[in-house]
Amino acid sequence: MHEQFLIALGVCLLLGILSGVPVAFILIGVPAVLAMIGSLVGAFDLGILAAFPSKAFGLLTNPIFLSVPLFVLMGGFLEKSDIARRMIWTAGALFGDRNGGMAIAIVLVGALLAASTGVIGATIFMLGMIAVPAMLQAGYSKSLIAGVICASGSLGQIIPPSILLILLTDQISAAYQAGRRAVGDWAPTPVTVGDLFAGALLPGLMLVVFYLLYILVIAKLNPAKCPPVKMLDSSGDRQKLTRGFVAQALLMPLVLILIVLGSILMGVATATESAALGAAGALVMAALENKDMPRWRKLLMFAVLPGALLLVAVKFAGGAQASVLLAIIGTFGLVVMSSGTLLALWQEHRAERVMPVARETASLVAMLVLIVLGATMLSLVFRGFHGEELVRDFLQNLPGGVTTAIVFTMVVIFLLGFIIEYVEIIFIVIPIAGPPLMELGVDPVWFAILISMNLQMSFLTPPFGYALFYFRRVAPVEISTADIYRGIIPFVCLQLAALAMVAMVPGLATWLPRLIYN
Repeated sequence: MHEQFLIALGVCLLLGILSGVPVAFILIGVPAVLAMIGSLVGAFDLGILAAFPSKAFGLLTNPIFLSVPLFVLMGGFLEKSDIARRMIWTAGALFGDRNGGMAIAIVLVGALLAASTGVIGATIFMLGMIAVPAMLQAGYSKSLIAGVICASGSLGQIIPPSILLILLTDQISAAYQAGRRAVGDWAPTPVTVGDLFAGALLPGLMLVVFYLLYILVIAKLNPAKCPPVKMLDSSGDRQKLTRGFVAQALLMPLVLILIVLGSILMGVATATESAALGAAGALVMAALENKDMPRWRKLLMFAVLPGALLLVAVKFAGGAQASVLLAIIGTFGLVVMSSGTLLALWQEHRAERVMPVARETASLVAMLVLIVLGATMLSLVFRGFHGEELVRDFLQNLPGGVTTAIVFTMVVIFLLGFIIEYVEIIFIVIPIAGPPLMELGVDPVWFAILISMNLQMSFLTPPFGYALFYFRRVAPVEISTADIYRGIIPFVCLQLAALAMVAMVPGLATWLPRLIYN
């Protein structure tokens, strides 16, 4: 009888998702209704649902989850400001004079935006609106334009600080601990955000290198598809770049990225602390876009990033308790950073740019909360129908052992990526398939990186990839859907090759975390 209810659960979930009803409500409602029906026929113990409040509260108060709003806020400030446009424009001016130069600039800026905003849809919109007109005017291949922008704009799935990796950390860590306890290991080492960020760095950079090499090959073999692009200013003249302009456009975002990632990877700050630093830095960078402010305000805001670096350095050196000098330096850095951040907040609030970002952040976090509640309900009902044992037996009895089990799980995740967002996939699939795989000895960091790369590939794959729909909304009419599909296929093949390399060489995902933390 349990098997029939599990089949009904899967079918009803699929139909509910395809109906267009918000996935969070489907995840809450369908399992709850089936649990009630199951209790009437003696197939489900409603006492299991008594654990729902405590499990949901535990997930929502997890420090890892609490960092998500701050990272979203960081991306929101950068998105609403002129920073992204200036980054794209400056990189285009630096590289555009050569064949393929604008495409190279888009890949590099896409990687920087991925490491600073992590908001994939917004990144594709920005890249499309700013770069497409100049590339079309220069005679770029329409398919190459579509492929480069969609692929580069989706790098936020894998390059940290990716929200996907942050959400994945909690679920992978819980699955790893459950799987290891099942084989008698009662003290497994928890998986941290730093582990996944470090594990994703090499695969993410490898993807960037693959994209750049592909563009260089196209520029060599078929230069007519990617001719030089001249970036012109508002008066129609060729823009002249100064060192100060380039530094503000590219160096400041890079410093912000180094502060956020470096503080996590070095173990100096938790994910929440580094996210707070990132949000403060993004707020200041957005405020600095105002060219009419007094000089003293600009200097105080410019001092925020050095102040943050001082705080990180003091904590890395042992904290303020180590010496009086470190305490003085740390206090000075805190005062400078706080003063500049409050000034930036006041200025942005007066300009009415804070509340729109805050509302978008609150909306996204509310959606995440509903999904967590729904996934918690689904997990409890699935276990109540003994689904966990069935999945474990199925995966462990597949011919080919661990390899086949991982391939099967990856195929399921890839297909689910066509119809639901990565957040739902993480909270649905990992609690179900994760513990049996961890019980078989699968490395959690390697498995998490495979999942993130798989979801990124699903995000791009025609005809249902979300990135393609994002680009379609911003692309001009002369770029057809067929152009988009033709352009993205080579990049999907590159991603598949990168995924295969990480699958065959786990050290690409596990070497850096072990080097840093062991």
